Amino acid sequence: MRAARLCRRRVPQAREIALVGSYNIHQLSKQMTEAVDFIRQQWNGTPCAGLVLGSGLGKLCDAIEIEAAIDYSTIPHFARTTAMGHVGRLVCGNLEGVPVIAMNGRFHFYEGHAMRQVTFPMRLMGALGIDLAIVTNAAGGVNRQYATGDVVVIEDHINLMCGNPLTGTNDDSLGPRFPDMSQPYDLVLMARALTIARLHHIIAHRGVYAAVAGPNYETRAEYRLLRRLGADVVGMSTVPEAIVAAHAGIRVLGLSTVTNVSNPDALKPTDGESVLDASRLAEPRVRKIICGILEKEANRLASE
Repeated sequence: MRAARLCRRRVPQAREIALVGSYNIHQLSKQMTEAVDFIRQQWNGTPCAGLVLGSGLGKLCDAIEIEAAIDYSTIPHFARTTAMGHVGRLVCGNLEGVPVIAMNGRFHFYEGHAMRQVTFPMRLMGALGIDLAIVTNAAGGVNRQYATGDVVVIEDHINLMCGNPLTGTNDDSLGPRFPDMSQPYDLVLMARALTIARLHHIIAHRGVYAAVAGPNYETRAEYRLLRRLGADVVGMSTVPEAIVAAHAGIRVLGLSTVTNVSNPDALKPTDGESVLDASRLAEPRVRKIICGILEKEANRLASE
């Protein structure tokens, strides 16, 4: 009898959760329209590329010919960023002759945001017109062949975040119910990024990124598990944006900056400040790769 009562209590809770999920997806198109209208009041450009700048990489915005800079707090339906090294500003303008929109700071699942909030900026950039997304992050090195400061061109990912931004009712106008993920990161862009890195004598690898929820750094046992799973780097972002970009048919280039390399047998403490310092030091290398990619993109657009 007691078990029956418990079951009766659980059913309404499950229904309530389902209704909340449905409400969010049905509101998404309306929220995107309001956010797009607001951005277009501040900037009349049409971006071809969207940049998501991870921890310590916000200085790349200095290279943009800025036409508008919009605080997240003023954009309808945008969350607030609380992470270290994330300014919280949308920068619009031109870089290497390409109209771009750049996130100087991103949202993270560990900040308490729902996955749909984390990925709302990617949805917004897609609605504004981008067909190329360059997503960057600071990551811990799982592959022992890597060194602090190396760049990793992401070829694939492992989602260990226990969440997915596509969960819930699908909006068919945004993308298919079951998007293909056989190649979430664009092969042509990967090859270009590695070529650009070689030209500038930048140490760059092609590797697999594992995304975890965070915000704590990994234990020794978790590093060992990640290595067995085939991960080369680990972080707390990027995968949600890449999933949404794939859902929307946007080409993706993912770049990780290795901020520390793990040795589970003699694991040293990691803190946010040291991660930011390593990422800032590597920013000029990431900038050269991104600018090289956009230069090629400008040539492509000019020839069309």
